[in-house]
Amino acid sequence: MNTTVEVEPCELRFESLFHPGRALSFPCDTRGQVSLDTLSERARQNYLYARALMGREYATPAVVRRGASIAPPPLSPDTRWPPPACLP
Repeated sequence: MNTTVEVEPCELRFESLFHPGRALSFPCDTRGQVSLDTLSERARQNYLYARALMGREYATPAVVRRGASIAPPPLSPDTRWPPPACLP
């Protein structure tokens, strides 16, 4: 029996606007799409919470490679959603 678990290469990271260094991150594909079916109930609730409070509690999310530690890009009027691809 060959069982493999496909790990998403990126994560969608919602940085807190009020608590530097705090963020909510969720596995996603390179286009920033999160599979809600693969999240635990708590992760799904956190994801929906972050999406609902985007711009009030959390910054616009960034798609980053898993395990990357980068500062979120600055918000600007030309920010597109969803993000086009993983950042380096």
